[in-house]
Amino acid sequence: MSILNKLKLRYKQGNIVEKLIYINIAVFVITILINVLQGLYANSTNFIVNWFALDNSINALFTKPWTLLSYGFLHADFLHILMNLIVIYYIGNLFLEYFTQKQLLTFYLLGTFFGGVLYLFSQNYFPLFEGDNSVLVGASAGISAIFIGIATYIPNYQIKLRFIGFVKLWHLAAFWIGLDIISLIGNNAGGHFAHLGGALFGFLYVNQASNKEIKLFDYLSSLFKKKEKPLRTVHKNKNKTRKTNSQNTDLTQKQVDAILDKISKSGYDTLTKAEKEFLFKQGKK
Repeated sequence: MSILNKLKLRYKQGNIVEKLIYINIAVFVITILINVLQGLYANSTNFIVNWFALDNSINALFTKPWTLLSYGFLHADFLHILMNLIVIYYIGNLFLEYFTQKQLLTFYLLGTFFGGVLYLFSQNYFPLFEGDNSVLVGASAGISAIFIGIATYIPNYQIKLRFIGFVKLWHLAAFWIGLDIISLIGNNAGGHFAHLGGALFGFLYVNQASNKEIKLFDYLSSLFKKKEKPLRTVHKNKNKTRKTNSQNTDLTQKQVDAILDKISKSGYDTLTKAEKEFLFKQGKK
């Protein structure tokens, strides 16, 4: 079997994350080859970039409306595509544990679209960009929608990072957004506006669809709340022993449920040694 046939087979058998990776790599390779060929003829303009990158001019959008999506499959250089593909591989596969492949593709495309919209708005509204001529490329807006979407859905899920340890997903998402915000006046300001557009879509869509309130700061607020000890009431009853056994059983079941819930949200590796031993003992009964 030839290399080309092997790639075709892996593409067909791969999930949507792997297919997006293959598509982005293929477009990147084609763009480089065309750039080399055009360079030999002293032509510095790549026609793929001209026709598929998103121009900062709104007038250009009327002649090339597809660029609101197509820019999400182009990349400026090797490091640009490498970082994006690493993030989408890990975050995308985590996303697929809770959502469908169709939903991931939807997040990628709509995140790219809304990222492009916010990019155009920023370039044509803020005086900082007046007179600039720029184009937008990169999958980061679509990836931001996926990243912030899954972080909104399971904010307390923990990921183990080398040299750091376990980090909650919403902490990583906050760091991701923070970098974009402080870079809004940098060299790639337009790109960071696009990231925020995709991230905003991911957050609003999941928050609205799940119809649940995301309480990221409950832990901090609880530190300032006064903890009151519950009153203890002593009852004398001939059925005391039976009630005590029933209460112990209920308490044990609540502990098991809490541990299982922790595993579903953060993974088995986040359990303490005591929790693992308790779960093992209950499983033997």
